[in-house]
Amino acid sequence: MTQPAQDIAITAKPATDPQVCSFMIDRPLHEGRAVYCRTIEAAAGSPLLEELFAVADLREVIVDGPVLTIAKNGDATWQQLGPRIAAAVRGALASGTPPVAANNAEPTAAEEDIRQTVEWILRERVNPQIESHGGFVEVRDVQDTTVFLVMGGGCQGCSSAKATMRGGVEKALRQAVPEITEIVDLTDHASGENPYYK
Repeated sequence: MTQPAQDIAITAKPATDPQVCSFMIDRPLHEGRAVYCRTIEAAAGSPLLEELFAVADLREVIVDGPVLTIAKNGDATWQQLGPRIAAAVRGALASGTPPVAANNAEPTAAEEDIRQTVEWILRERVNPQIESHGGFVEVRDVQDTTVFLVMGGGCQGCSSAKATMRGGVEKALRQAVPEITEIVDLTDHASGENPYYK
């Protein structure tokens, strides 16, 4: 039996980038590997993604368990887009149909190679430099040539997290693994012991 849509709790958490916002759902939207979608064509077959790309000028959507991270284009505010996004989520979950198409494929050999190299760089070069602040960075997933990272410890919620990610972590990874095309920070900086969003 599906749950009434009004009983589905959704909490919006803005990112440091005003064009990005995460929505925390009180249940998983998807099981398995994170789903990364940039176009309406790629959204085909996933009711939630199709609905999201229909209601807003979106740049990308990431579905990772109960977390929906959306990057937008244009000038519409999250206050304007939030109710439409929430309605799409509630409608998709209440329908009884899987909101996101299955994405449980095993990583390819190339993805595994990238992941192993990135994990080595993080372990040997990056984390030793930031562990004095009680922080660390770890790999959440690799899809094609996109790397998904999560910051933890003192880096989660730190006001310097964005600078650390862009100026330190990304630079080190791109130098070591030039085939990486994009690095995505999936960290929920609004939670943890030191959130800089209240």
